[in-house]
Amino acid sequence: MSWDGYKSKRWKHLRYSILRRDKFKCRESARYGITETANTVHHIWPAEDYPEYAWSPWNLVSLSQTKHEAMHDRLTGKLTPLGESWRRRVSPPPSEDG
Repeated sequence: MSWDGYKSKRWKHLRYSILRRDKFKCRESARYGITETANTVHHIWPAEDYPEYAWSPWNLVSLSQTKHEAMHDRLTGKLTPLGESWRRRVSPPPSEDG
């Protein structure tokens, strides 16, 4: 099942604001001192599974297309171990319901 917010104006605006927040740099590559342009915004807690976090900036990270593909197993639709490692490191703030 796919999240239906990706084609909305709200998502396009939020996506751009996250890319701008992260200076259009891939945050996964930056962990290793590599500068790579980001063109994708990833839901750390997948929007399909956690729709309550879909619009939360804390749940979004700028990635290159290659790094974004590495976060997802496209056959199962689940996060890869790399994607799960991000999810384990990023917790919902106490003020968020969930």
